[in-house]
Amino acid sequence: MNIQVVKSRKEFGNTVAADVTHRLREEIITCRLKPSEALKFEPLRSSFGVSFTTLREALTSLVADGLVVMEGQRGFHVAPATLEDLIDVTNARVLIEIDVLRQSIAKGGDEWEIAVMSALHRLGKIEERMSGSPAEDPSWRSAHKEFHQSLVGACGSPTLLSIRDSLYDRSERYRSLSAAYRPVSRDKTGEHRALMLAAVSRDSDQAIALIEKHIRSTTDNVIRYAKDVLGPVK
Repeated sequence: MNIQVVKSRKEFGNTVAADVTHRLREEIITCRLKPSEALKFEPLRSSFGVSFTTLREALTSLVADGLVVMEGQRGFHVAPATLEDLIDVTNARVLIEIDVLRQSIAKGGDEWEIAVMSALHRLGKIEERMSGSPAEDPSWRSAHKEFHQSLVGACGSPTLLSIRDSLYDRSERYRSLSAAYRPVSRDKTGEHRALMLAAVSRDSDQAIALIEKHIRSTTDNVIRYAKDVLGPVK
């Protein structure tokens, strides 16, 4: 279990539990904590330097997000990564993403357009400086998430955006698998630029077609190149 010790408990959240939740989420999303891996309290508590109560609070939060499962006397485990879950998360994410993106394009004003373009610009600047894989770069992952959030940021429904954010995080694990196993890289820069142009041009149909293709391409790559590492349904 390769967990980094938290250096600053206030770095990513207002509470210690929020900080630990963030760090654990990153470990799970990037597959440093493997699907179905047991999350043993003593090693985790020692690594993070927190109480059992704080650690349980963080893990319980991740259960609600679908990234961790609690199995009675067996305790907490990283949620398994399965073909069925991949397809289910993908289909649910496409439905939600299409809805919130369409609403965001319809309702977004000048500030929304500026936010979308700024987020893409930041992502591009990070990509220019990168030497390794984007999946291994925390700043790229953060900027990538920010860009996708900016596209839907004007939809006006906190409830739908909360569901959308949860599905995004669950799908990120599979994106990490896709990046690790596919033999050739995707033109993510071109895909993101096309999404931005369609959105700020208010071409809803084009933007929706592009976002669905963008999401399903990851799923297709996992099925094509990493299917053998997906576990069985329990």
